[in-house]
Amino acid sequence: MFELLINYGPKLLDGAVMTLQLTFISVSIAGLLSLPLAILRRSKNILWQWPIRLYVSFFRGTPLLAQLFLVYYGSGQFRPELTELGLWWFFRDPYYCALLTFALNSTAYQLEILRGGLQAVPYGEVEAGVALGMPRRLLYQKIILPHTYRIAFPALGNEIILMLKGGAIASVITLLDVMGHTRRVFSQTFDISVYLWAALIYLVITTVFVLVWRLLERRLTRHMFYQRDIKRITPVEATSTKMEASNVN
Repeated sequence: MFELLINYGPKLLDGAVMTLQLTFISVSIAGLLSLPLAILRRSKNILWQWPIRLYVSFFRGTPLLAQLFLVYYGSGQFRPELTELGLWWFFRDPYYCALLTFALNSTAYQLEILRGGLQAVPYGEVEAGVALGMPRRLLYQKIILPHTYRIAFPALGNEIILMLKGGAIASVITLLDVMGHTRRVFSQTFDISVYLWAALIYLVITTVFVLVWRLLERRLTRHMFYQRDIKRITPVEATSTKMEASNVN
């Protein structure tokens, strides 16, 4: 078991780098696309609402594997047209096809998460900003977006973890991520323990990400933790604190 890790460990680590690369780039692209789409999704204009609703329904209602096959194998049906447009170099590469599929899929989920965050922003604070004469851009910058991302932050972390693990299907189109190298090693050694090592790699990556994300979440909501600590102070402690302050004065 440990001999297999010594012999094939570097390959599994190379696969881990590929997995992280695919996940990071795809969720970053999705993060850039999801916010403007979430704002348009809340628009009262039907011309904006329905195309975005159809997009979200398709990518959230169909398996990620089917979406990957549609992009990778389906694009081959339009090779002449894609060649004329100069895009065939993109769709013939499994890496770019996986990246595009993961980005589109993650955008649909992040879009809905942010839409929920936008709806949860206290309307009274928005009204206060309007009363102060804030323009729309400043309202989003100072009030709406900070609240939205603070509310949506835990759910966004869950989405990234799901994409990290769901991205294992990239191996079915010959990409050598963690699962791609795992399948190749198993075909050479027939040692089932290689799948255990692959699972441990995913577990380590996920654990580290969760710890980092929790630190970021705590920093983002540190004022809420402060308020929570203030509420925990008992009346006796509050009275003694006031008496000490008065004695000092």
